[in-house]
Formats: sequence, structure tokens, C-alpha cells
Amino acid sequence: MNSEFTIAVHSLVYLAYLPEHMASSQSIAHNVATNPVRVRKIMSCLREAGFVKTKEGTGGGYTLTADPKDITLGQVYRSVSFGAIKPTWCKGEREESCLISTNIQKVVNGIFLEADQFFAEYLDKTTIKSVLNQIKGQTE
Repeated sequence: MNSEFTIAVHSLVYLAYLPEHMASSQSIAHNVATNPVRVRKIMSCLREAGFVKTKEGTGGGYTLTADPKDITLGQVYRSVSFGAIKPTWCKGEREESCLISTNIQKVVNGIFLEADQFFAEYLDKTTIKSVLNQIKGQTE
């Protein structure tokens, strides 16, 4: 798992908490406790996925384009972090005559791809709205 997913979920929940309000990358970054440049990179992925829209210039920022009850964490994961479970491989010399060293990467990559798909499906059970409701329930 990488932090892009966490930042994306936090940002979307923050926007859902402020409906009809445009939030700048600086205000989102302050709320998430990260750098505005990092927020803009992640928000770009969320814009491409159709979850947010942007307005540039003075008074610009981000707003949700989808209903928070329709955005699943699985969709968010697929848009910013799919493939993050897969480990990186060492790029050393392989013993070409060894059945294991010549095939392990392909086989294990398939296992992690399947794990990624199962994880995304699990996350599809939770929406941005339900995360916001849980947060509100803890503070009320």
C-alpha cells in the first residue's frame, strides 16, 4: 500500500464534508498534512477518474463531481494505487539454467495481481460517504 491512496481518500472525504465548497490544494494539503504539490498530483488522478473537477486561477480549487455515496474506496484505489501491493524485484543476474530464478518473478507477479484485485473488490464495499459518516459518528 502506498500513501497516495490514503491521501486520496482523505481528500475526497474532506471535499464530501464541504459540499458546494471549492477547496484549494493548499487547504486540502493543510488538512491532510502533506505538500500541496503532492495533493495536486493525486487530485489529477482523481479528476481523470471523474471524482473531482478543478477550477484554475484565483478562487480555484477542487469540488466533487460524484455523489460521495457512489464513490467506493475500491474505485479510488484503482485510480491512484492499483499495483501497489506488488513488490519490486531485484535486478541482479539470474541463473538462466535454474527453473526457479527464471520463472519466479512471473508467477509471484500473478499472485500479487490477484491479491490487488481481491483487495480492490473488498474496498468496493466502503464508500466515501460511509467513511465520512463514521467520522461524524465519532465526533457527535
